[in-house]
Amino acid sequence: MELLSPYRRRIDDLDDQIMELFSQRFAIIREVAELKNKHDIPAVLQDRVDEVRERNAATGAEKGIDADFVRKLYTLIIDESCDLEDRLMGHKK
Repeated sequence: MELLSPYRRRIDDLDDQIMELFSQRFAIIREVAELKNKHDIPAVLQDRVDEVRERNAATGAEKGIDADFVRKLYTLIIDESCDLEDRLMGHKK
């Protein structure tokens, strides 16, 4: 539908930006994994996990995004981040 094309392009552009930000986020996760491994810090720090999830749920709610959706989304992001750290630290295959 031609009527939706401009909206689809805008959404695609935003999706590209989101993917770039995820790439940057996971690059930092790789750096953190190296640091944690060097200093014998566990990959999962539950207090930090909870802090990140709740901070983003609150920010999402302030911007009109359902907080439960944001919690679910960040649960996935954090789980993948922790799994990546574990793999990089040699704890998981």
